[in-house]
Amino acid sequence: MQTNTINIKSISDLHRILGCAPPKHPSISFIRFSEMEVPDITDFGTIISTHFYIISLKTIAGKIKYGRNHYDFEEGTMMFTAPNQVLHPENLINDVKDVDGWGLFIQPELFHGTHLGQEIDSYSYFNYETNEALHLSIEEKEKITTTIQNIVSEYSQNLDQHSNSLILSNLEVLLNYCKRFYDRQFYTRSSNNKGIVLKVEKLLKAYFQSEKPHVLGLPTVKYCAEQLHLSPNYLSDLLKKETGKNTKEHIDYYLLEKAKNLLLSNELNIKEIAYDLGFESPKSFSKLFKKKLGVTPSIYKNTN
Repeated sequence: MQTNTINIKSISDLHRILGCAPPKHPSISFIRFSEMEVPDITDFGTIISTHFYIISLKTIAGKIKYGRNHYDFEEGTMMFTAPNQVLHPENLINDVKDVDGWGLFIQPELFHGTHLGQEIDSYSYFNYETNEALHLSIEEKEKITTTIQNIVSEYSQNLDQHSNSLILSNLEVLLNYCKRFYDRQFYTRSSNNKGIVLKVEKLLKAYFQSEKPHVLGLPTVKYCAEQLHLSPNYLSDLLKKETGKNTKEHIDYYLLEKAKNLLLSNELNIKEIAYDLGFESPKSFSKLFKKKLGVTPSIYKNTN
């Protein structure tokens, strides 16, 4: 069955679809769930793709289910969506009906030519999955609420030459607070995170002990994340907080450990080792080996 998609390209289109009053700013808007009049999904297809960033906060008393887990949380749960990600209308309808909250919608054009535009990709949580949402404490929710109020107050006034810079300044404060609160969440769930670190180590050891390098090539960040049911960005950020190395660095570490053992075994030549590890060519193997260890595979083999 063919899937229908509606592409919401502007803040104005979003307001019209949700039955809200026209936006006060062309590139940014704050909408409470209670103000939305979500139409039947058959009115516009089965999935939605938006052309803007979405920051949303949901508040619900009791337990919230994200993925396979339930969380006791009452103060607020924040989620972040990058442009052109797919949203399912039925989930949006349930959100609006069952919980209180709001959404902040930002068109990428607001960032063009600005410092924040150069830094926006560093806020990796925009590519996290739903079950990797940010759960706020009372104090954190208060900080977020105050910052949101500043943003709304600024764009609700008569716009002048200072408006966008002040809006962007407050947006950067908001994004940095969220980055800090995610760091806190990684820390408070450290015992669970250590379990994921061990799973990554076990996964990589098993990968290089199997025939997968011959079939699939080198393991990728995406592969590791999929095996652990996490988003690539979330896994890398979690590992970085716990070990100081992101997923790619973990892959390279186990790859090079395996390579060093094979080089010292004297059973295979460098070309055979490269293909045995999953490299496309001996040249790419030698390039990575020298970059990480400072010597070529041949020198390492002959001097150890």
